[in-house]
Amino acid sequence: MRTLRERKKQRTRDALLRAAVELFTTQGYEATTVDAIAEAVDVSQRTFFRYFAGKDEAALGLVEMTVERFVQAVRERPPHEPPMQALRQAVLEGWHSLNEIVESIAPVELYLRMYRVIESTPVLLAAHLRRSVEVEETLARVIAEREGLDVDADPRPRLAVAVFSGVMRVTERQWLVNEEFSLAAIHALTSEYLDRVGPALLGSWREA
Repeated sequence: MRTLRERKKQRTRDALLRAAVELFTTQGYEATTVDAIAEAVDVSQRTFFRYFAGKDEAALGLVEMTVERFVQAVRERPPHEPPMQALRQAVLEGWHSLNEIVESIAPVELYLRMYRVIESTPVLLAAHLRRSVEVEETLARVIAEREGLDVDADPRPRLAVAVFSGVMRVTERQWLVNEEFSLAAIHALTSEYLDRVGPALLGSWREA
């Protein structure tokens, strides 16, 4: 059980994260200062930097929480599942716990809107993609461990994760431009696009 001090620190971090997301999604990333985020929570700038290295880290905070949960979900998938199935089920079934994870900090609507801020802000998009590369390597090692493989000797774990990550990136981009910008919409789109991977890679695209 966490101590009172630890719980207080967690509440402060959560409050800063929510304030940051609210400001970024209403007035823009560039227009939002660290001082404004700290002031919204009635703490000092120094306190902000105890929890975040910079406002870019705060901007990606909610996404990072969901990514960590996804990686853990892959680790927990039944060992008999093939790699791509484990990745697919982890992401699709993970949507059910997404509300709980995100809404412990902020409404899901803010989380969704933050994706558009990330996509439209070069510095955030660069940081997001850089972090995605790190996550891909972690996932490849998780898959290799599940399969009893040496990730540096067998390319298959990294190949599987690269394909999966590419599908997720395409899904994310398509979802961001759709009129139906909702959690249900990205869940449906993710399922549809993952189901197309096999035919797209192995099947003929031309009608007989």
